[in-house]
Amino acid sequence: MNYPLLDTLNDPLDLRKLSAADLTQVAAELRQFIINIVATKEGHLGASLGVIELTLALHYVFNTPDDKLIWDVGHQAYGHKILTGRRDLFETNRQYKGLSGFPKREESVYDTFGTGHSSTSISAALGMAIASKIKGDFNRQHIAVIGDASVASGMAFEALNHAGDSDANILVVLNDNAIGIDPSVGALKNYLTNVKTGSQGQDNIFEALNFKYFGPVDGHDIDKLLEIFNTLKKIKGPKFLHVITTKGKGLKQAETNQVVYHAPGKFDALTGELSPKSTAVQPPKYQDVFGLTLVELAKKNEKIVGITPAMPTGSSLKYMMQQFPERAFDVGIAEQHAVTLAAGIASVGLMPFCTIYSTFLQRAYDQLIHDVALQKLPVIFCIDRAGLVGEDGATHHGVFDLSYLRCIPNLIIYAPRNEIDLRNILYTAQLGLDLPIAIRYPRGRGNLLKWKLPFSTIEIGKAQNLKEGNRVAILVTGHFIDKALEVAESFTDRISVYYFGFVKPLDQTMLQAIFSKYVSIVTLEDGVKAGGFGSSIVQEAAKYNYKGDIRILGIPDQFVEHGATEQLYDSVGLDIESIRQEIISLLP
Repeated sequence: MNYPLLDTLNDPLDLRKLSAADLTQVAAELRQFIINIVATKEGHLGASLGVIELTLALHYVFNTPDDKLIWDVGHQAYGHKILTGRRDLFETNRQYKGLSGFPKREESVYDTFGTGHSSTSISAALGMAIASKIKGDFNRQHIAVIGDASVASGMAFEALNHAGDSDANILVVLNDNAIGIDPSVGALKNYLTNVKTGSQGQDNIFEALNFKYFGPVDGHDIDKLLEIFNTLKKIKGPKFLHVITTKGKGLKQAETNQVVYHAPGKFDALTGELSPKSTAVQPPKYQDVFGLTLVELAKKNEKIVGITPAMPTGSSLKYMMQQFPERAFDVGIAEQHAVTLAAGIASVGLMPFCTIYSTFLQRAYDQLIHDVALQKLPVIFCIDRAGLVGEDGATHHGVFDLSYLRCIPNLIIYAPRNEIDLRNILYTAQLGLDLPIAIRYPRGRGNLLKWKLPFSTIEIGKAQNLKEGNRVAILVTGHFIDKALEVAESFTDRISVYYFGFVKPLDQTMLQAIFSKYVSIVTLEDGVKAGGFGSSIVQEAAKYNYKGDIRILGIPDQFVEHGATEQLYDSVGLDIESIRQEIISLLP
């Protein structure tokens, strides 16, 4: 397809050579370009379609990259990437060794701040604005584009509170489309809705924070955006522009079904229809095993409460929210609040299941330590997207959880080997525990078609010997057990395989037996080597004065970028063949 104007734009300088009247055509071409690429390559669609006009207006009016533009999260930054010299590379977006799906400083001078997690843009922009002031540069603009779901987070409010008490030259652009990944929730969402409809009777919350407030304005009216940005760039101090957009703008299906078309997979670029899914019966996604099992348990256990910070669809807590709306809560982008809320619920005798992606639980570390573990409150953490997650890359991989959880006292840590194991640990947890438990499981589908079996109790702290050998012991946690068993089968009777579902507490009886029998040990985990499961085995080996060789197989001391999950496993030596070669090196 030809893009007469877009094909001439290699950077924002080229964009500024066009007349304002040309921008409407550029918007149409840019929107279609994104649709055509994402239809076949996949990615985050709806958010970027919704900010096409806003993106053009920002780069047209402001002198980027000298003026600093930060996109919160970065789901909406596809148009930005295409306009800033990456059009011809955009087909590689989110692919192995291709463009990142999020803004990334190493990729372009126009990506002024790396993003991937929400609600960081205002703090970053304010930091840049303060730095400019210290250096005596009073003319540079600093713009944070943040969504209505992200602005409701605690960190965003902290930044607004600080910015409003400064004279920093910062512009916060609120991209208000009433949805994050799932629809926005909470009192602030209701406030913004009332502002849009003109029914808000209270004082303006952003003016109360000492911002000069403008809006709301139509985020798809390019002329209006140009007009107001030209006005705002002349005004010093903290400013706030309220922009109304439609997520998925320009593609009917994406506008109608905004949750699905956030990241729709492959679809027909002309019709917008999703590509047909395979009709073959497939194993379930781990998130669905969690969500459906929780409903099953909640029907019999009235003490169960579900909590998620803004991921009811992604975590599959939606199933419980549908059946037990009074006992299941989406608390918005508020991981810290979610964890302490769960602690409060647990403190009065109920059983909170707090489901959070591994990478997002990092944001509530203080609460996990002080509000949950220190008080021995039996919160059940269901940690989705553990390990390498694929195309979303370094900001979304859940590879640090075993390390950052293992050092916390009073915390049980479990990594189920498969879907049945996940069901049974959820069942076991709701029978009642004296301590909090963290249950971590991967993104995507398992391997079992017949997974919904009668529940059985899992003994806390017990490991299992799944294959007996006489030379090398492979100690595995989590779903990598299948890889270990496959590798071991090729070595007949020389390799033993032990499954350590419990990373904490470790099975001391089993460990003593292993240390006394094997001259070599290999540990295997879908997490970082430093401080993880393998490290715990090395610590125990030192305690028992083990003299053999221990090899830790896991994620090396580096940030792993984006790509298909199996490609990433290959890149860090966690594929079947690399594991085999490690075993061979230990055999005589």
